[in-house]
Amino acid sequence: MKHPPRRTRRLLVAAGAVGALTLGTLAVLPTTAAMAAPGCSVTYTTNSWSGGFTASVTITNVGDPVNGWTLGFRFPDGGQRLAQGWSATWSQSGSEVTARSLSWNGSLATRASTTIGFNGTFTGANPAPTSFTVNGTVCTGSTTPTTPPPTTPPTTPPPTTPPPGGQTPVAINGQLRVCGVNLCNQYGRPIQLRGMSSHGLQWFGNCYNDASLDALATDWRADLFRIAMYVQEDGYETDPAGFTNRVNALVEEATERGMYAMIDFHTLTPGDPMHNLQRAKTFFAAVSARHASKNNVIYEIANEPNGVSWSTIKNYADQVIPVIRANDPDAVVIVGTRGWSSLGVSEGATHTEIVNNPVNASNVMYAFHFYAASHRDNYRAEVERAAARLPLFVTEFGTVDYTGDGAADLASSTQWLDLLDRLKIGYANWTFSDKAEGSAALRPGTCNGSNYTGTSVLTTSGAFMRERIRTPDNFPTS
Repeated sequence: MKHPPRRTRRLLVAAGAVGALTLGTLAVLPTTAAMAAPGCSVTYTTNSWSGGFTASVTITNVGDPVNGWTLGFRFPDGGQRLAQGWSATWSQSGSEVTARSLSWNGSLATRASTTIGFNGTFTGANPAPTSFTVNGTVCTGSTTPTTPPPTTPPTTPPPTTPPPGGQTPVAINGQLRVCGVNLCNQYGRPIQLRGMSSHGLQWFGNCYNDASLDALATDWRADLFRIAMYVQEDGYETDPAGFTNRVNALVEEATERGMYAMIDFHTLTPGDPMHNLQRAKTFFAAVSARHASKNNVIYEIANEPNGVSWSTIKNYADQVIPVIRANDPDAVVIVGTRGWSSLGVSEGATHTEIVNNPVNASNVMYAFHFYAASHRDNYRAEVERAAARLPLFVTEFGTVDYTGDGAADLASSTQWLDLLDRLKIGYANWTFSDKAEGSAALRPGTCNGSNYTGTSVLTTSGAFMRERIRTPDNFPTS
């Protein structure tokens, strides 16, 4: 419940893609240019099902450095259509497809690569393109699939025998669902996910890179990475495509490391979620289409509603959730609550207004936020009461006061986490960043370096949270 004003944040973008079918690396046919020697190679992979497919395209520059690129290719079959793309500006005219670089991935040094992708539809056959161009350089080569495509959309595999120890949180728990007041794994057993939240991607993007996310997954042993995408405050509304691409890239990074990814539509000011209703529909339509086949994505549709009634928040949720469900019918969705996601306590209400008028959807949980130095016994008592009747997830909390700053209150934080552990309520701590404020886990300047492991780079809050998160999960599998 960071009452305004509150925080600042940043991001490192790595474009990810999925693909079960390797269609070959395309050899380079360099051409001669007056100012530079161009050259490229392209790897095109797909995952297909009846009537639809996802394609991943990796572009490697093997010529002189370029600042801005345009990829071109032709769909071989007249029934193939581009539906939605990411990490580039995509367009289609007839059978010709063009993808143009974005501001953050346009510069490619010699031997540098970038990965982009799209979802498509087809009628009839779905052959791979046979020729690509990058800035006018023709790249040609074999595009023969190495294995036949699947005939049905990708789904979460059914549970078989319990997995051995030492696997990632996603490998053990698989697709999550809400059962009663708990979050349950693929074995139908209640679990608690513990992890960290990013800061704003527009401010602290350099904190989220291979080294830092490796540390979060292996040194911290986190189950969850919450991707906080601000909507206002120089966020999504300033560049919808760019921020969507950044979120998608970080989901892919979390997926590669076996962590659950929580996509946070981070609204704070204005507090009325209806102000961003159309933006939310557009954003969640895009990200849920991109990640529908994954079993590790959780959607948080409104960070901290404030100054509005629960009925307004519910109205927003009842319109946004069907957009997600149209693409991803199984994912868990988390709905913000009244009073900066305090279950209404910070505005004089209680959880009973939600119990009496719940969101009209299944697999839904309700958000609760707290800052340990400011929110104490009366907030803990409300969570204890609410947890008996509502599925809760603490999608954000701090060890400090509600501004996100000040000294870490480790006594109150310990009481809070002991309560959440006992009730099996999952949580994400604010924040995995190096902002110069008490809630940040990393010391200022850490994100300018390459070391994120151990305690020497951590603040008081960070060291406390790392110790709590890295204790064994002991996820039940039977």
